[in-house]
Parts: sequence; structure tokens; C-alpha cells
Amino acid sequence: MEATTTEMETHPFEPVLPPNATLMMMGTFPPTSDKWAMQFHYPNFYNDMWRIYGGAFFDDVNYFRVGDEKHFDPKRIRDFLFERGIALCPTVRQAIRETGNASDKNLTVVTPVDLDTILPKVPKLEALFTTGGKATEVLLNLLNDPPIKSKQPKTNQSIDYPYQWHNQSTKAQAPELTLYRLPSTSRAYPLALDKKVAAYKAFFEKMGKL
Repeated sequence: MEATTTEMETHPFEPVLPPNATLMMMGTFPPTSDKWAMQFHYPNFYNDMWRIYGGAFFDDVNYFRVGDEKHFDPKRIRDFLFERGIALCPTVRQAIRETGNASDKNLTVVTPVDLDTILPKVPKLEALFTTGGKATEVLLNLLNDPPIKSKQPKTNQSIDYPYQWHNQSTKAQAPELTLYRLPSTSRAYPLALDKKVAAYKAFFEKMGKL
């Protein structure tokens, strides 16, 4: 039985914000540091995020892997994101792990992302995409009029995301965005890797990245 913790943690990785980004991927919170294989987003070697990107863009799930080692290459990933115009930003800045693990189900969000600060840094942004239910829920709760549960997007669905500035002094115009929800890349999500790759590939093709 895992011990309950009330210690608040701050997300350890800074957003990746290419100025030419038209898409922004938004997850929640990384696992505890003992599960990290690198100092970058989705650091657990057994999370399939970077296998999915390798499969979707290069037909090689090991494209971002470092040889036979059990980690991916953060510089190669970062360079790729800048080249393709894909931003990466967590939906959660501070949180409490109620059961001491990375489960979204037991993650209490203390401080969500400040989109007023993030969005002006990616002025060409057209769409956000999430990697699961919790990230989707956090983003929808930032809207002035969040949709009811039945109107929220299910996996592989999208909705308009009419974000309005929370800070009235923000001078840039709030962008017109669409929010897409894609499958979780966690091994706990019951979908085969090839089907996850297919879902992400279809999305990136639709968004003009492939």
C-alpha cells in the first residue's frame, strides 16, 4: 500500500515553445524522479510518447532512442519539435501526488498552467492537444464557461477552445483555438502501441505536420 503524501511539487521541466509553433501538446505531470531516464518531458522510458512520435513521423518507434540504451535523446526531441513547430507545455504547474505516483486519477492540481503567459510566446498557435482526460479537464476549467461533462471531447475528438485572458492587461489578442484529445501514451492505457501511433499520425496529417 502506497503512502499518502501532501507535499506539493512544481513541474520540473520548462515548456518547449518554438516561436513558429502551430500546435501545442499538453499533458499533466511527470512521474517521480526515480522513474526518470532523462531530464525532459515524458522522462519515463516505459512511457510510449517518444516511440509514438518516432513511429508517426519516421516509421521507427526507436527513432529518438539512444542506441540500445533505455532512454531517449532530449536534444534530438527538442530540435525536432522546433523544426516541426510543435510546442510542449504541461497543463499543471504545481500538484500533490495523493498516492505518491504519477497516476492522474490521484493527482490534485494546485496551480494550473498560466495560459496568459504561455500563449503570447507562441503567436501562430492554432490548436492544443492533450494526452488524456486529466489534462483535458484542467484546460477546460480555464475557460470562462467550461462545457458540461457530456460536451467534453472524448479520445480522438475535438472542440472549439474559446480562451479569454484572465489578466485584463494582456494586450495581445486571444487566439482562436481548437482543443483535440488524443490517446494517453501511458502503458496503463489499454490501447496497443501501433494503434496509438496510428491515432497520432492521423492527427498530425490532419494538422499539416505530415
